[in-house]
Amino acid sequence: MDVSRVPTRVLVVGVLALTACAGGTSHPASASPGPAATSSRAHGPAVARKKAPAAWPGYHGGVAHRGVSATMPRAGALQVVARRRLDGAVYASPIAARGVVVVATENDTVYGLGSGGRTKWRRHLGSPSPQSQRPCGDIDPLGITGTPVYSAATGSVYAVTETRTGGVHHTLVALNILNGKVRWRRSVDFGGVETKAMQQRGALTVAGGRVWVTFGGMAGDCGGYKGRLIGVPLRGKGTAVRYTVPTAREAGMWQPSGPTVDPKDHLLVSVGNGAAESGDRYDRSDSVLQLSDRARLQQLFAPTSWASDNAGDVDLGSVGPALVGSRWIVQGGKSDRVYVLRQGHLGGVGGQVSTATVAPAYGGAAVQGDVVYLPCTDGVRALKVDSTGHLHVLWTSSPAAAGSPVVGGGRVWILDPSGGTLYAASPSTGKATAHVSVGTTTRFATPALYGDRVIVPTEAGVTIVRE
Repeated sequence: MDVSRVPTRVLVVGVLALTACAGGTSHPASASPGPAATSSRAHGPAVARKKAPAAWPGYHGGVAHRGVSATMPRAGALQVVARRRLDGAVYASPIAARGVVVVATENDTVYGLGSGGRTKWRRHLGSPSPQSQRPCGDIDPLGITGTPVYSAATGSVYAVTETRTGGVHHTLVALNILNGKVRWRRSVDFGGVETKAMQQRGALTVAGGRVWVTFGGMAGDCGGYKGRLIGVPLRGKGTAVRYTVPTAREAGMWQPSGPTVDPKDHLLVSVGNGAAESGDRYDRSDSVLQLSDRARLQQLFAPTSWASDNAGDVDLGSVGPALVGSRWIVQGGKSDRVYVLRQGHLGGVGGQVSTATVAPAYGGAAVQGDVVYLPCTDGVRALKVDSTGHLHVLWTSSPAAAGSPVVGGGRVWILDPSGGTLYAASPSTGKATAHVSVGTTTRFATPALYGDRVIVPTEAGVTIVRE
């Protein structure tokens, strides 16, 4: 199944929006941050500009998705800076660069905010697809779900909209990060699948001069969808490349973290259950695939249990590959098995370096050094990978919040989607040392770290916490 059948518990937490969402106008962006201003005889002594924080340009901070901020100051008491009500639910992670926090909603709107929550610009990109237009699914309406990505090479933010006009359409849009102006749009719908059954949930990423988009299906596993990876040139011109899993149907690339990019610009994607089961020829589902920056399959890993995994919907597609150093990949999934793979040599079917029984995992992991913080269904697990590629469980978070974690300021930041709470946990013990109510969040929500801010996507918009 493409989206887990485990039910999402939602505790509705009343949230007072401190600032109403902006209207349809686009506000001027602030100047691009740069070096301290130089002195001028006409204007007196130099005045130092405040330097923008280190960028958080994509899901979990970058193309490797490690989810670690090395520059976040040591965390202290937690304080909510702003609760911004936007025009739709936010499933995607916020991203941030050049003094702009970018937040995308299921109403197909992208906002550029300041770190205090003030609107710098707002761009509405279309009319989202209602549930009535699609054969199944649990997001209504369906607009921008996958986390956008920012490219410093172009100064553009890239996002994929799902729109309703004339049928379901998926469009890749490039916007200027400083003012939200649309630079170009391009369809990412291609033949061979049932378009209205395809869902763009995975985070976008950048590698090899292209922006990469993944597709899976929707809750309910309906229709003729297939897992697909598409690469479009960063400036919107030229040939798009793509890879589709060679299965009869399903095998979605739907994990929220999207493709993970290794140091050699290889794209690593986990793939969900496909049509092949016992007695069938293997169809590259229930796998980790390594693809080139031309979308060509180079190698793969699959567990020897792929046939029964497919039949039982306990595949690897629920969590993205986690890079550990330059040697290992840690891969969980819907079963309680976690695998360690070797970077650059995935090993084929049964080619893991080691495996351990841990717990089912959903979302995106964070990695600091040789420790992986894996979002398991009964709480985040800290897993240490030793020099031989074997796993050791260090702790399980307490309380047992199951959100996709990030690390910064000497803490592991974990969302509890069921309670609308952000926890700051000790990296050495997993025990929460502080917490704050942020409002109801979606199941796969994950924060962004920008300077001293923790930026949390919610069902109402975004909550910004200062540590």
